[in-house]
Amino acid sequence: MRVEKPWGFFQVLAEGENYVVKKLVVRPGHKLSLQVHRLRSEHWVVVQGEAKVTVGDEVKLLGGGDHIYVPKGVQHRLENPGPTDLVVVEVQYGICREDDIIRLADEYGRR
Repeated sequence: MRVEKPWGFFQVLAEGENYVVKKLVVRPGHKLSLQVHRLRSEHWVVVQGEAKVTVGDEVKLLGGGDHIYVPKGVQHRLENPGPTDLVVVEVQYGICREDDIIRLADEYGRR
């Protein structure tokens, strides 16, 4: 299932009782909300392009094959500073619901 977002789209690749695996495609110059999850952690693996990631107070650039862990309760953001699509595989673990997004900042006016 492909779900369109203002920043690009995601597809659910696999899901189980306590996990969801998604493919995220972030268009050039776009970013996801600065957000927090109370019920799940996430692990991001960059498979194409360059990602600017914020996890807590740390900001870093990741390239193909790089990965980062996002503990639950920690603010985080994924951005595409590059000229081509950013493709990330995201593994969510815990209680994986779309309503577990607390947006702290959003470029697209979402709450």
